[in-house]
Amino acid sequence: MPAELGASVISIGNFDGVHLGHREILDAVVRDARERGARALAVTFAPHPEEVLTPERAPKLITPGEMRFELLAGTGIDGVVVLEFNAELAAMSAHEFVERVLMRGLKVCGVHEGANFRFGRGAEAGVKELAEFGREFGFVLTVHDAVKVHGRVEVSSSAVRAAVAAGQVNKARWMLGRRFMIRGTQVRDRGVGGKLVVPTVNLGVYEGVVPALGVYATRVRIAGRVFEAVTNVGNRPTFEGAGFAIESHLLNFAEFDAGEAPVVEVEFLHRIRAEKKWESAEALKAQIMKDVVRAQRYFRRTGNRD
Repeated sequence: MPAELGASVISIGNFDGVHLGHREILDAVVRDARERGARALAVTFAPHPEEVLTPERAPKLITPGEMRFELLAGTGIDGVVVLEFNAELAAMSAHEFVERVLMRGLKVCGVHEGANFRFGRGAEAGVKELAEFGREFGFVLTVHDAVKVHGRVEVSSSAVRAAVAAGQVNKARWMLGRRFMIRGTQVRDRGVGGKLVVPTVNLGVYEGVVPALGVYATRVRIAGRVFEAVTNVGNRPTFEGAGFAIESHLLNFAEFDAGEAPVVEVEFLHRIRAEKKWESAEALKAQIMKDVVRAQRYFRRTGNRD
């Protein structure tokens, strides 16, 4: 760590999704740091620890790639410290982690964590042990209760992933404090090649968590333009061998110059229906028109509030 960093107040975590629970803790980190004249830092890991420890059970991420850092940047913290999660770090005892990383590296004077926080080799330590280390090394630990939305839904990254995977995009929104969104690039030779000339956008391979297979009312951002859309997430079973796709039909489309390989963001607003295999392409086309009508009705009802 740079010598000029000075004292810091931190929170340690994966921060996948940067949901309302993360934001509450990071808000407290920022306030605490300002009062102490210290830096407010989020300490996180890359790759996700489960990708190293139990790759067969590693979760699909809510915010893969740069999305997590962009959202963290919007919380008011001064910086993000990214620790490479490897075999050496995984084998580090809790005491050694505090001594080497927190005290020697980050000069920590305050730590904020959720009540279920665990760390160290084999997740050997929790907030009780971290408080004891605070007394030993001279930092103050603040433990935060879990955030609940609608009075009963406990916010966590795993709960957000479960909601998205079930197609419950409204429930995911409650916990995230924003609409669930995926970001990718347009599949080549399907509409974008300088000009976007057809009202259909197909995302390429996406590594993060995606909503349950089905049809959704969405908002699509591409090359600075925003479109209302109907998005199908699925295997397109009506067409033999079509394979998985995230395909958006832009409702208020007008031809424009999208540039080469533009970034496409799809924000999921409302689930219209589950995916279904239709007896013919004509039946599918008729259903798509019904989906469009339902999406348009949704956009009229919600206006710009959504």
